[in-house]
Amino acid sequence: MVAVVVEMNSVKSREAEISVHNQAYEVGESSVSDASDEVAEAKLQKRARLQKELTFQDLYENQELFDEDDDEDGDWDPSQLQKCLEVIKWLCKNCTVDNINDDVCCRICGEHKDSKILSLGHFASPFAPDEDLNEIRPTIKGLRDIDPLESAANSSTAIGFDERMLLHAEVEMKPHPHPERPDRLRAIAASLARAGIFPGRCCSIPAREITQEELMMVHSSEHIESVEVTSKLMSSYFTSDTYANEHSACAARLAAGLCADLASAIVSGRAKNGFALVRPPGHHAGVKDVMGFCLHNNAAVAALAAQAAGAKKVLILDWDVHHGNGTQEIFEQNNSVLYISLHRHEGGAFYPGTGGAHEVGYMGAEGFCVNIPWSRGGVGDNDYIFAFQHVVLPIASEFAPDFTIISAGFDAARGDPLGGCDITPSGYAQMTHMLNALSGGKMLVILEGGYNLRSISSSATAVIKVLLGDSHVCELENSFPSKSGLQTVFEVLDIQNNFWPSLKPIFMNVMSLWKMYCLAKKSKPTKKRRRVIPPMWWRWGRRSFLFHMLNGHLRVKSK
Repeated sequence: MVAVVVEMNSVKSREAEISVHNQAYEVGESSVSDASDEVAEAKLQKRARLQKELTFQDLYENQELFDEDDDEDGDWDPSQLQKCLEVIKWLCKNCTVDNINDDVCCRICGEHKDSKILSLGHFASPFAPDEDLNEIRPTIKGLRDIDPLESAANSSTAIGFDERMLLHAEVEMKPHPHPERPDRLRAIAASLARAGIFPGRCCSIPAREITQEELMMVHSSEHIESVEVTSKLMSSYFTSDTYANEHSACAARLAAGLCADLASAIVSGRAKNGFALVRPPGHHAGVKDVMGFCLHNNAAVAALAAQAAGAKKVLILDWDVHHGNGTQEIFEQNNSVLYISLHRHEGGAFYPGTGGAHEVGYMGAEGFCVNIPWSRGGVGDNDYIFAFQHVVLPIASEFAPDFTIISAGFDAARGDPLGGCDITPSGYAQMTHMLNALSGGKMLVILEGGYNLRSISSSATAVIKVLLGDSHVCELENSFPSKSGLQTVFEVLDIQNNFWPSLKPIFMNVMSLWKMYCLAKKSKPTKKRRRVIPPMWWRWGRRSFLFHMLNGHLRVKSK
């Protein structure tokens, strides 16, 4: 039903554009072209500007603006519009980049213009339309819910999902769809259905909306009220890139409620582990700030729910490419929650600018905030695995959590238009496998970012396979990090070494590696300059000085 609504809105949008163009064309065709080309071009620019600035609702309610223009366009040349109409563009379903109609595959990600990624997930062919594969429309109704009395021995992986979260979408007409769009969940759900994972091998958990009392433990009353008021507005914005419509508040409450209940079910043993297939994301939402596509902080709600269910210590591992500034703010004075984040930072130049290695927590919680800030883009599996081996796992093991939460943004995946990094599905599976040994396997993975549909669906599927226990994860070969990755890990260890005793031998080892790396760079053989040998007869006469200089017999002493 949601997909139909979205498609109908898209159809109406296209019809509105076409009707405006057709109306202008008919009037122009019946008029006499007496004015110059410059006047015609000015009229066309004015019309395009109005169409760009007004929403489709405005077009409908202010049609007289265009009718009046048409009356003045008796000298308008329709051939100008005809040239514009010849250039037709299509938006890539995978990464939303616009392409010329002559292109069959996306110029950025290579996805075919008729790709069935929304119905087949990452199993769809990226290069040609799939004719032989049957589409699978995942339906969540009628799935087996978790029995409150089910024993831990029979528990399995639980999935949290509700179709009402698809109603959270940007209403305002813009040239490109917003990267945080409902298709993100559709692509993942299609991949899981195609793989027979969900529905099939996983349990569902009944969806409920989080209560205001539960949200008050994480956010301020002003924050909660600012989100709730959007339910009375057709379209609104918290920031230039954080939108809301009349369904957004409900979607955010459902996402937070699912995360809270999944955490409780896992801690109590009614589920082995879980994956929260939710949106809007949450790790940028702080105590009182709504930003970065995030409304309520789902990971923070889940952490407190886990503690209410009996988990004393909670680890939140955030591998989203952006720093989870909201999660850090909520727990930076709490030594019962360890927050570790791996993210692009680039000296604060990468959004949101927070998450430097020196941010370690305060007021008795120093060291319980661990930031691993990459200094550049393009970071891949080797750097992440190296950081896990030398920072994440040693600190997490010493902390000994009772429950583990992964803020799983997949925007550091290869091909993501916003992340610019290079993690593969195998890399995500390896990291999940390494964390699964903590807290007795009690782990909840919560979806955050990720805006390439093929990358996000294949990576999420790989992670859930690890949760199910049927993914044979192989150790990555040649996992030595890049120079910048090694330097980042060394700088983090230099800071966190003051708070975690287990890091001291690791710090000394990494420092040795860093020194060896620097020495190896300096000791690289350099090409020797060819020595000029002067003729022997230069030894006498006025050229004797040059002879001795070129042969190295004389040295110029510096003062």
